[in-house]
Amino acid sequence: MTRDKVARQKKIKAIITIVTLVVLALVTYGIRDQIGETIENLRTANPWPILLIVPLAFANHYGLGKLYQGVFRILGDRFRTRSMVRLSFEINFVNNVFPSAGVSGFSYIGLRMRGEHVAAGKSALVQVMRFALVFISFQLLLGLGLLFLSLTGDVNNFVIMVTASLVTLLFVGTALALFIISSKARINGFFTGLTRIANRLIQVLRPKNPETINISRVEKLFTELHNNYQLVRHNLTNLKKPLLFAFLANLTEVLSIFVVFWAFGEPVNIGAVVIAYAVANFAGIMSILPGGVGVYEGLMTAVLVATGVPVAISLPAIVTFRIISMATQIPIGYYYYQRNLSEQTHI
Repeated sequence: MTRDKVARQKKIKAIITIVTLVVLALVTYGIRDQIGETIENLRTANPWPILLIVPLAFANHYGLGKLYQGVFRILGDRFRTRSMVRLSFEINFVNNVFPSAGVSGFSYIGLRMRGEHVAAGKSALVQVMRFALVFISFQLLLGLGLLFLSLTGDVNNFVIMVTASLVTLLFVGTALALFIISSKARINGFFTGLTRIANRLIQVLRPKNPETINISRVEKLFTELHNNYQLVRHNLTNLKKPLLFAFLANLTEVLSIFVVFWAFGEPVNIGAVVIAYAVANFAGIMSILPGGVGVYEGLMTAVLVATGVPVAISLPAIVTFRIISMATQIPIGYYYYQRNLSEQTHI
């Protein structure tokens, strides 16, 4: 590697590091009020149950790491569990810090796995499968949540409507995504069309650049994604373990919220937590705000109130959960993110 190339890579790394730190500082500033509220809330809460968030967070990333490992294995790549858990922390950091409605994770996994000599199309499919398996496994949790609520008589028409809508959206969304990528013609037609629309919009700002996003590269990327999907489709029985680990990831996240309510002394129905968590996460994926800040807390509180949890308890508990989760996971993700950045500049 020439000195000029090394110097250029170091410069790029420095720029990315500065941008990341600025964005992280802006996110922290944006939730400063929530941080203050959390400090006040912790004075009245029992701290011991809250400490359980830490092992539950690691169990969550372990589940997602094993999910990634299982799908990559189906596609012919073998990675250590530690490497995939690290990847999970990095993607969590990227999705929480950069405002992109979850798209950052798709972009980052392609760049991250390039250092492992994994094609971008394969990495994109692994991220698609991560969402599909998490959504599929969560439908079981939604059913259990509705069952727990019905046993206590806390189910009302609003909760039934929300749960039914979520199950429908998750099912239709997953089926539609798989329908598109299952055909080479459909996937190329769909994403090439989106790319042309994006280029036209960008051309308004950059009139001299009619094709900012290279269409042939997009076609190549999604052809790779389709080919890898065919490999997964012919090995569906091997998805049992990744699906189980997806369920583990969902369960540990729900339990993390539950223990915060326990710390506040509120005997909340875990079924209410499941449904509120599902609504908040689904909306958070659609939100362009970093980590769905504001949208997540507001919707989760609204659903919990609809199931009978007082707003005076639900809002402080949700805010506390969010801040502690970020405080324990984002620094780890940032560390691995920067470490990967350093490793990439030496390739």
